[in-house]
Amino acid sequence: MIIVNVDKAKDIAHSARREARSKEFAPLDIQATIPFMAEEAEAKRQVIRDKYTELQNRIDASDVDGLYNIMKEIGGV
Repeated sequence: MIIVNVDKAKDIAHSARREARSKEFAPLDIQATIPFMAEEAEAKRQVIRDKYTELQNRIDASDVDGLYNIMKEIGGV
């Protein structure tokens, strides 16, 4: 029988979430510094923030199976 430390698994999932979020933000970070692209880039950044806020809430509320599915979703497995 395998015993999973759920708190540690959540920490790992949050790290994977932060890494995935950073990768999505990277191209927009540059665009946000260009005046004529900044407004559109910020709108896209907000969509990403909302997506990963929802994902963070799902991680916090998940059990082992839920965490596994989330990790598959963000490419951490």
